[in-house]
Amino acid sequence: MAAAARTLNISPSAIAQQLHALERELGATLIVRVGRTVRMTEQGGRILNQARQLLRDAAELRRIANDGEVGGELRLGACTTALVGMLPEILTRVSAKFPQVNVHIRSGNSAQLYAEVEAGNLDAAYVLEAPYLLPKTCDWTMLREELLIVLAPQRLAHRHPHDLLAHEPLIRYDRDQWGGLRAEEYLRKAGIRPVERFELNALNSIAVMVDRGLGVSLVPDWSPPWPEGLDLARLPLPEPCVGRRVGIVWSRATIRMGLLGVLLEESVAANGGPLPVPRRKLRR
Repeated sequence: MAAAARTLNISPSAIAQQLHALERELGATLIVRVGRTVRMTEQGGRILNQARQLLRDAAELRRIANDGEVGGELRLGACTTALVGMLPEILTRVSAKFPQVNVHIRSGNSAQLYAEVEAGNLDAAYVLEAPYLLPKTCDWTMLREELLIVLAPQRLAHRHPHDLLAHEPLIRYDRDQWGGLRAEEYLRKAGIRPVERFELNALNSIAVMVDRGLGVSLVPDWSPPWPEGLDLARLPLPEPCVGRRVGIVWSRATIRMGLLGVLLEESVAANGGPLPVPRRKLRR
């Protein structure tokens, strides 16, 4: 209560009066005292998310009233790959040009984030390309393609990539993940039956395990940062393959298209290319 009073620059008694007035209007107890502290009730917890949404909507009304300016709030999602390797540079560019834009970021895997965008809970998300067709309500644009490489200890760099995959223990990139599916497709197409030892969905951890001599791996050549101090060989594949594609998916129904336009421009500029034509897939 005291912290809320300091944040709002009013007295704690004024905070208490406002809470009591809200409770009378709603007909429910929102907080209770427990010793010298206060705790939210079940009723209070139920309205909390909706209250936060009301505040976001109020901020959006201010933006609409002054739509000559680029501002407001964007609700973004990002998978681990984009959150670490792509998003910081994009947000640096957006914040430098448009400091009045507020961004709320939610992390998750690509499948979860696609669902959040489709449901309207997120305006856009930085994700891997989906292995299925998208609904008409969503658009997706590729920002970067990460080709598959064989990751091996430096002492094995002289050997053929297929020889390494066929005879050295394989640290497999998780086949249940979209990125891991690409590696599995390549192994099948090349007729390689690896000696499997580990399987996990953590690229940095895979790199460390390869450095420690636990095996080799077939992974996308992901963008930095990589773990420091590793002595690894990144060997290109001898046969063509489709790499892991990273891009942005967004809801065509969002009212924040002005902000999304800015985000798309800076996303493409940060990845070194002209703005591509958005590609929409048909409904599943």
